[in-house]
Amino acid sequence: MKHNKDRILSMLLPLISLGLFFVLWFWLARAEDSMIPTPYETLLRLLEICRKPISKATLPIHIWVSLRRVLIAFFCAIVMGVSFGVALGWNRTFRALVNPIFEILRPIPPIAWIPLIILWCGIGELPKVIIVLIGSVVPIVLNTYSGMKEIDPLLLDAGKVLGAGRRQLLWEITLPATVPAILAGIRTALSSGWMCVVAAEMIAARQGVGFLIVRGQESGDTALIVACMLVIGVVSMLLSTVLIKLEGVLCPWQFSKTK
Repeated sequence: MKHNKDRILSMLLPLISLGLFFVLWFWLARAEDSMIPTPYETLLRLLEICRKPISKATLPIHIWVSLRRVLIAFFCAIVMGVSFGVALGWNRTFRALVNPIFEILRPIPPIAWIPLIILWCGIGELPKVIIVLIGSVVPIVLNTYSGMKEIDPLLLDAGKVLGAGRRQLLWEITLPATVPAILAGIRTALSSGWMCVVAAEMIAARQGVGFLIVRGQESGDTALIVACMLVIGVVSMLLSTVLIKLEGVLCPWQFSKTK
């Protein structure tokens, strides 16, 4: 009985939250001298840009352009970030040599790199991917490194007692135990990647969701801006949901703890 109540409550609360969000949105949009479009006006604009192209592309194409940039940089960030984080956590010499430089560069916002990257790489696809890569790789490195540090020393000691070599300790004990932290970093990196791609597309881009936001700003089309903001949120939520499902498959014990 209690399980059914909890299940009903878990279904109702998101609906209540969304309802309050739209009520607040409508109230702010109807305020005097408000520049915020109503939900209805935003929906109409969203449907319009799905049919009528802007810069020779409809909304689904703009979404795909941004998503492609994010995914290319995202997969590169996973390979680079996990490798670098594992090296930091596993090799003391590497950590002592590289960590000071990483700590200096880490706080620099990805947007601050935009002028230099444009000077070095021009204004094509490559600089946009690099900016997203910079924003995505840091959370993965930090989470991987933290996961490596938080491994129970008893696990490593038990492996040594059983005759495991250094390579076996890394691949059969340390890395599997670090998977939850790595996946958490990947989820954070995905959100960071979307923020960075929007910023990158606001500069010298001809397609993409960030480009549409700039177009809306230049033309005073607030409905277009809000519609694109919602698109970014929905796409990011869907990708995050996929990662959560993947985490449930790879780390089922993490979810059993929360039940």
